[in-house]
Amino acid sequence: MVDDETRRDPDLAVIEAGSRTLRAGVPLSQAADAPAGPRTPEEAQALREVEAELAGRWGETKLEPSLTRIRRLMDILGEPQRAYPAIHITGTNGKTSTARMIETLLRAFELRTGRYTSPHVESVTERISLDGAPIPVDRFVATYQDVKPYVEMVDDAQEHRLSFFEVLTGMAYAAFADAPVDVAVVEVGMGGSWDATNVVDGQVAVVTPISLDHTDRLGSTPGEIAQEKAGIIKPRGDAEGAAGATVVLAQQPVDAAQVLLKRAVEADATVAREGMEFGITAREVAVGGQMLTLRGLGGDYEQVFLPLHGAHQAHNAVVALAAVEAFFGVGANGPARPLDLETVRGAFAAVTSPGRLEVVRRSPTVVLDAAHNPAGAQATAEAVREAFAFTHLVGVVAPSADKDVRGVLEAFEPIFAEVVVTRNSSFRSMDVDELAALAVEVFGTERVQVEPRLDDALEAAITLAEEEGEYAGAGVLVTGSVITVGEARLLLGRK
Repeated sequence: MVDDETRRDPDLAVIEAGSRTLRAGVPLSQAADAPAGPRTPEEAQALREVEAELAGRWGETKLEPSLTRIRRLMDILGEPQRAYPAIHITGTNGKTSTARMIETLLRAFELRTGRYTSPHVESVTERISLDGAPIPVDRFVATYQDVKPYVEMVDDAQEHRLSFFEVLTGMAYAAFADAPVDVAVVEVGMGGSWDATNVVDGQVAVVTPISLDHTDRLGSTPGEIAQEKAGIIKPRGDAEGAAGATVVLAQQPVDAAQVLLKRAVEADATVAREGMEFGITAREVAVGGQMLTLRGLGGDYEQVFLPLHGAHQAHNAVVALAAVEAFFGVGANGPARPLDLETVRGAFAAVTSPGRLEVVRRSPTVVLDAAHNPAGAQATAEAVREAFAFTHLVGVVAPSADKDVRGVLEAFEPIFAEVVVTRNSSFRSMDVDELAALAVEVFGTERVQVEPRLDDALEAAITLAEEEGEYAGAGVLVTGSVITVGEARLLLGRK
């Protein structure tokens, strides 16, 4: 029986009646997580220069509802995003982990992949990956230099210059076409309809769980946010030769599901829904991860080991599986057959997701997790309870000021014995005094320690954990932002 966490609303029946659904009628090497650094001082300098030029543009959190500039760039570059099929991913939480799982599955089936994700953990080069590995520095710089004259042409013709994210998106699409790749796995930056990535026409559109984030830009309810994210669901025939999108939906709040299904009907798209056409049938905690039985579009996949912690990663896994099945046409026409089980098992066993409940040190155990909104923090807290036997957990928290920081702190309060509040190096990082005031309201004065520098905060948290003794089940969880996790990863020497 499919995992019954989803509670269906009978009002969805009318919408669902108008949409088709996809359902079965019928050894991979692990890529390095860390990006390869510059090989020479000249490469390092060239990368710094590119980063400086990109940093001089609009930041990626500034969203203007227009695709005019990126479309113009694609036009003069020769429409590189149409040189390969794509799987396009939106949602609020789980996008990057799902993208990495999709990519690993595709590579297991011997396809050459390009992956575009954001934000990065350690280096900007991580955002553009080829064959499961971040693009090398020299290739990243060369790609920028190749597109730079065309970027400047667009800049000169528009009221506003291309943004940081738009230029990177153009670089990714150009790099994928140049490789060339067999398929691109593309994660939106923010939203969907007006996101720069949305010049691609995804053969498969994936929507991970929608919750509240970027509410000042996307909407104040899951339903409102879904309106923007539904923009990646494209009508049939939108791209030349396209047969129309298949939409793979993770479990959603009812108001978001209504919006997404309505859009699927309007786009004449085929729909596969977690909890209906596919889902989790069994899940057990295992050493180093979890053992899953997944019901895909083509049948059941038993004894699938996933080396990631938490129920949320299991849900990401089954969504990724359904997306790859849909990409290969499983369940579309005639009797559906599952993908090769051993290949699927090998792929999932090789999955990594840096900065997502990643253990980077032992004695005491230090875990990194990039949760930055209340829903993500809640999923992380539940996963920590399930996967780790901590009896005394110290939190290190450094969020961005534009997030629901109180909601994040409240989600972690039940599992943190103490919390060290700090900040990362980004200008978006919340002022440490303001963060401390919020933390005191949530945790109380005795449980809060303030350290303005992240390195000092890590040292303080590790010291607090060590005071509990090596065998007392003490640990440290570093969280609040992808930037915080990336900087902590470097400070702790994780490579």
